[in-house]
Amino acid sequence: MDIRTKFLDFFKSKGHQVYASMPLTPDDPSLLFTNAGMVQFKDIFTGKIPAPAQKKATSAQLCIRAGGKHNDLENVGYTARHHTLFEMLGNFSFGDYFKKEAIAYAWEFVTQELGFSKDVLYVSVHEKDDEAFALWSAHIDPARIQKMGDKDNFWQMGDTGPCGPCSEIFVDQGAAHFHSEEDYFGGDGDRFLEIWNLVFMQYERSADGTLTPLPKPSIDTGMGLERVQALLEGKKSNFDSSIFMPLIEAVSALTHKPYVYESGASFRVIADHARSVAFLLAQGVNFDKEGRGYVLRRILRRALRHGYLLGLNQPFLYQITQKVCEQMGNAYPYLIEKKSIISEQCQAEESRFFETIEAGMEIFKKELSSLPANTPFSGDVAFKLYDTYGFPLDLTQDMLKDEKIDIDLERFHTCMQEQKSRAKASWRGSGDVSKNGDFSEILNEFGTNQFNGYEHSTYTSKVIALLDSSYQRVKTLSSEGFVIFDITPLYPESGGAIGDSGELYRAGEKVADVLDTKKYFGLNLSLISPLKPITQGDSLEIFVHFNRIETAKHHSATHLLHAVLRKKLGTHITQAGSLVEPTRLRFDFSHPKALTLEEITEIQEAVNAIIFKNIPASTECLPIAEAKAKGAMALFGEKYGDIVRVVNFDKESCELCGGIHVPSTGIIGNFYITKESGVSSGVRRIEAVCGQAGYAYSKDALDILSQTKALLKNQDIPLGIAKLKDQIKALKNQNSKNTSANTLQETQTIKDIKLIIQTIDTNDIKAIIDNAKNQYQKIAILLLHQDGDKISLACGVKNAPLNANDWIKGVAKILEGGGGGREDFATAGGKNPDNIPQALDFALDFARKKIQDSL
Repeated sequence: MDIRTKFLDFFKSKGHQVYASMPLTPDDPSLLFTNAGMVQFKDIFTGKIPAPAQKKATSAQLCIRAGGKHNDLENVGYTARHHTLFEMLGNFSFGDYFKKEAIAYAWEFVTQELGFSKDVLYVSVHEKDDEAFALWSAHIDPARIQKMGDKDNFWQMGDTGPCGPCSEIFVDQGAAHFHSEEDYFGGDGDRFLEIWNLVFMQYERSADGTLTPLPKPSIDTGMGLERVQALLEGKKSNFDSSIFMPLIEAVSALTHKPYVYESGASFRVIADHARSVAFLLAQGVNFDKEGRGYVLRRILRRALRHGYLLGLNQPFLYQITQKVCEQMGNAYPYLIEKKSIISEQCQAEESRFFETIEAGMEIFKKELSSLPANTPFSGDVAFKLYDTYGFPLDLTQDMLKDEKIDIDLERFHTCMQEQKSRAKASWRGSGDVSKNGDFSEILNEFGTNQFNGYEHSTYTSKVIALLDSSYQRVKTLSSEGFVIFDITPLYPESGGAIGDSGELYRAGEKVADVLDTKKYFGLNLSLISPLKPITQGDSLEIFVHFNRIETAKHHSATHLLHAVLRKKLGTHITQAGSLVEPTRLRFDFSHPKALTLEEITEIQEAVNAIIFKNIPASTECLPIAEAKAKGAMALFGEKYGDIVRVVNFDKESCELCGGIHVPSTGIIGNFYITKESGVSSGVRRIEAVCGQAGYAYSKDALDILSQTKALLKNQDIPLGIAKLKDQIKALKNQNSKNTSANTLQETQTIKDIKLIIQTIDTNDIKAIIDNAKNQYQKIAILLLHQDGDKISLACGVKNAPLNANDWIKGVAKILEGGGGGREDFATAGGKNPDNIPQALDFALDFARKKIQDSL
């Protein structure tokens, strides 16, 4: 049974508007992830914006509970119902119907559409909600209705605001498998399983706790798809249903081990976490050291740890994510579109973690084996695993769960406090701009204001509302705050482009500077610094600053760059972020490896070739389905209406975009890539300039060339530099011969293999290593040089069972850098000097283990 479609079709037949699942990363600074179906309607329920014309809605919402207040991560795999990612089916009323209809809809759907027998259904209501009790009594035997207190049956969004009693529907799974003392209706056992929660939002709670009836009470419901699927299939655990078993079977095939429920927690963890990893990567979240990317990394690493327990010691999760894409691609087509990039990013992150997990597990096992009875696990070791080997604290706790051993958390947090510079590895929220204030009054009074900036850069408009710096409405503005015009040519920050700035005039006299323009709830708000008081109702002349055309050049160049990247590198390229300013652009995109110099040159030349063709831009507004059929690219997470604006540069680029662009590509003038770098695992960044900034960049480059020629006293710059390099190399070789013998100190000798690991003052580490390899028959040497925040390191191996490339990559990762090389020699760099002690510890542990294992 396709429960998702059945649910949406049922409520559509009852007059509800069907809403697509909103992104898992909400535009809400109070939430790390979308964790409930009502999140996309939160501003309506809180009254910040008016209810839509259609006051009944339904959705199947993807949710994640793996970070922040709503965090089920540690329970996943060990219970029958907890998941990091799940789907919540819901129906909502914004002041339309209330308890009677909500109860009737729920009863009809559960009994007639899903086919649950009335004999297995039970209901709970709030102990003071006699109205709900009476309404349910018309459908179900009152003996099957349980009254409960605030803890179980009262819902509130926060300490203040909308709230109300709720009613839950339960399914009796039978006494055959559930017969503990708590397996009664109302008890804490699992026999009676809650499947649907109906929230009756009928009060407003004030700061003193007073409940005031809302003039238009609303409905918010949530039904867990995974629970219902399992119940309809007669399964006692969600993981035994057709949603999870294909993934568990895929894990079983990889491990060559049968899945047994009683001992299969690791199978369940991997199946669950693969779903979260697949969806988060598909929706543009990238592995990172903080925020949502850090939670994604924690989820992946927890899955890998459980794979390690099953004998999987090389990347495997990426294969399970492919099963997720195939399984759920019909409902969420972007999984199929992003299937290859999900695999590439997942596999790359797994490879990085497996480089250090083995050494970390050895340290963990060693500490565990020497731990006296009834003694907590060392906080110092737990911190070392966290800080050096990338094991989050909850991962170590998870490994100790089966042993029933706690961690010395006080000592762990002391270590963490001592290393504040690395505490940023903990997630710190989304960092989104807060949207304070109540915009409902303005929207009800005026609706959204009109943007006419595509046609105008000056315009005389009426001030319809003013807000102070805390977004509170005022009649007159004399200090910094926001102005809202009925019609405005000022473009708001959107799609990566910064908002317009400008000036305001009244009767020819300048009265304010426009500092920025933003868009909240469909309203264009311009941040102004008044020179004279501005009053609601004023008629002002708006002048958009000239830098808009330079922003437009960079915006159009970003579109061309995106198109060229897809042509040159592949259609797996998708935008992962952008910034467009008058003087530069920044474009983040999904790609598994750094671009070569040849690729960068090709891309730059291809963008310039399009510019030089002077291709006219065309814009048209189309139904979104028609726009996509024409090949227009849409960005995941962007909010598009039924009618969208398509920006097209002939056959070169076609995207959905509401931004300001040049009328033809020739106006861009030029395009120079100034930098290519990595942002996070599987995400690259290109920074570039064009227009006036491009001219300044090229002029600076020519000036530097002229100065270089003058310094070299040679018109052939490459030849002059080559001669200087030869001279420097000769001097370095001479210097290293004089210093290396006195510089190196043997760390350890293992079976006549000299092991040398140390920091060194001179930067000529390659020559010193070469000399050391000439001096000893068997040697493994790693040297590190620090110059400010810059770290250089190199390692060499001669007649020793150690791979220099693997060795240095593990060390460089701890230093937040990278590198590599041959089996006998490799170099790398780093950028976190605070991690040098941990990096040297790792280097020693890694080398010792490899050498000793070979003996």
